[in-house]
Amino acid sequence: MFYVDGMAFTIDHTREIAAPAALVWQALTDFDAYGQWNPFAVEATCDLRPGGAITMRVALRPPKLMTQKEYIVSVDEGRGFAYAMKPAPAGLLRSIREQNVVDLGGGRSRYTSHFQLDGPLSPVVGVLLGAHLRRGFDGNVDGLVRQAEKLAG
Repeated sequence: MFYVDGMAFTIDHTREIAAPAALVWQALTDFDAYGQWNPFAVEATCDLRPGGAITMRVALRPPKLMTQKEYIVSVDEGRGFAYAMKPAPAGLLRSIREQNVVDLGGGRSRYTSHFQLDGPLSPVVGVLLGAHLRRGFDGNVDGLVRQAEKLAG
């Protein structure tokens, strides 16, 4: 789902995965392996602790790649983490990406992803890049599901 609400541009995903939460978490946090399964963030390095950096090579408009550096806001080990961009001056643009994994039992889990841009520039970014962001996050989530289910065998 993707929507613009006032000054927020949001993309949300919820997926059930045929893999235990521990394997989804393993896939999600194995940043060195992103290039094997993630068509959006094709490279990533991350210092997974609050204040640490996550640096990604992102295929926003393939085949061109752009470097995106953001900062870890929170980590709930084995369950989720969130990161945000350094806010633009005067609060013109802010972002947050939250990813969470819930164990459903029986070797299944639920993954949720929430991406939000806020600030006066967010509607402009939504119009200019919304379809590219949606395609990217769709591919990211689909790839994570495939990778976790592959790890589960």
